[in-house]
Amino acid sequence: MMNKNQISILIVDDEEDIRDVLEIALEDIGYTVFLAENGEKGFEIFKSKRPDIVITDIKMPVMDGIELLSRIKRENSETEVLMITGHGDMHLTIRSLKLDAMDFITKPVNVDILEIAVEKAVEKIVAKQQLIEYTQKLELLILEKSKLADHLSSLGLMIGTISHNIKGLLTNLDGGIYVARSGLKAEDSKTIEEGLGLLELAIDRIKKMIMDILLYSKERKLNKTAIDTKDFIDQIKTTIELKLKGTKIAFLCNDKSVPQTMFFDKEFMLAALINILDNAIDACTADTQKKDHEIRFEISRKKNQLMIQIHDNGCGMDSQTKEKIFNLFFSSKSTKGTGFGLYISSSIIKQHGGTIHVTSIKGKETYFKIILPTEEV
Repeated sequence: MMNKNQISILIVDDEEDIRDVLEIALEDIGYTVFLAENGEKGFEIFKSKRPDIVITDIKMPVMDGIELLSRIKRENSETEVLMITGHGDMHLTIRSLKLDAMDFITKPVNVDILEIAVEKAVEKIVAKQQLIEYTQKLELLILEKSKLADHLSSLGLMIGTISHNIKGLLTNLDGGIYVARSGLKAEDSKTIEEGLGLLELAIDRIKKMIMDILLYSKERKLNKTAIDTKDFIDQIKTTIELKLKGTKIAFLCNDKSVPQTMFFDKEFMLAALINILDNAIDACTADTQKKDHEIRFEISRKKNQLMIQIHDNGCGMDSQTKEKIFNLFFSSKSTKGTGFGLYISSSIIKQHGGTIHVTSIKGKETYFKIILPTEEV
């Protein structure tokens, strides 16, 4: 368990009086505190000091809190960020929640409320640390135990991961409910819609997590049947277009060079490809540097191989993340990821006798290439 003096907090606010008050309050409790007068200076300190928690005002000169939050999450998605907002900043609060801010504190800042919010952030950090430590211990145990012990340890990891993800989803639901209620009190239909939109996002993530768990828990042989290629691709198109509704992400599908029928487990292969496409959607959504985003899905037959290509021009991945994306329970998306999706996709493709390769440039693009032998299709 971490002590408070092991937790560091960065306070970013353009008002010196507020910085001083928050610094005194948090240092008296026992936290290590760093200060910055704007987002640009705050990000410099963040990169050098790596604080566990960032508390930032939304409206600031040079770089505002929204941009700072976005940069922090790209640099380290595990950092917990608390936003300081004014009563008239509801639309900015909504943007903050969409960028994965943990919580927000309204002005004038009440020190007691601040302390509670920070304690919640610390609890979340401690939970993550315990999960990492537990995972490391189990990895050592796996080397020494039989296949049965391996199965049980995976079950323990799954429960821990699911619990962590549910906690994050509940926070998102709370945020959506708060925004919707605020809109109802103010009789503001736009704010109500924004709140409902946040709730829909959280519900979609819950549905995806449940489907991933069900797929992971299934232990059955492939049920290969002849699949009508056009119907299969149309089902993918319909699913992705529904997910992209309300976004500015374009979905381009090239299926001109496909066989009339394919032979595989339709349920499993559909889940594998949708998981990869979900990853592409998340990458485009997380990218704030480019105005136009698109996802390209191409399926073609070349000699004795069926090739499926999925490309997005989203936020991309660094080499360290790319090496881990197919690992069970690994997620680079904080509470937005389950740690199941791409592991399941890789397993299904390998079960079909195929291979999956990924290349990515951070800040630019990600490209998945799936190859299946024709004798398996």
